[in-house]
Amino acid sequence: MKHKTNFRWIISITLISIVTSMIFSLVSSEILRGAGYLIAFLLLAVFILLGIVFDMLGVAVTSAREAPFHSMASHKEKGAREALNLVRKSERVSSICNDVVGDISGIVSGATAAVIAANLTKDLSASVVLTSLLVTGLVAGLTIGGKALGKTAAINSDTRIVLIAGKIISVFHPARSGNNKKRNKVEK
Repeated sequence: MKHKTNFRWIISITLISIVTSMIFSLVSSEILRGAGYLIAFLLLAVFILLGIVFDMLGVAVTSAREAPFHSMASHKEKGAREALNLVRKSERVSSICNDVVGDISGIVSGATAAVIAANLTKDLSASVVLTSLLVTGLVAGLTIGGKALGKTAAINSDTRIVLIAGKIISVFHPARSGNNKKRNKVEK
């Protein structure tokens, strides 16, 4: 069975990637400008963690089933409708989480690691090669190990992870939440 290529989606995701990458790079550059090592390493940790969390969510939405969310939505559990929507659009959600946010986080964390390695080399009069190897090795190890751990968690707890994401989304989209009818009655 052939699948139709959705060129509109491809163009959209490409544009989203460009904008997201520019935002991440701008934020990173601004924070790193004149920042000390503590701030630089915290920023690096944030980008690594962001990549791990979004990779985990991307895997969870592709492995989750709709049925538990139908049940939760019928019981008006907060975030269940949003979680169901994530699972229904798992291909796109996974692409955004894994490819856009996850990959861009990896790229920006690599650039951040390069800045840290250059500063360490200059400040400590250390070997450029050795410092670069240590910093990039540490970043790669933390990223890959974190993602491996995250994938295992995502597969074993896919429903729980997607529901948490649904609850977070419901905070930003209260009009979509299951309790909106009650809220409207109270406000009137």
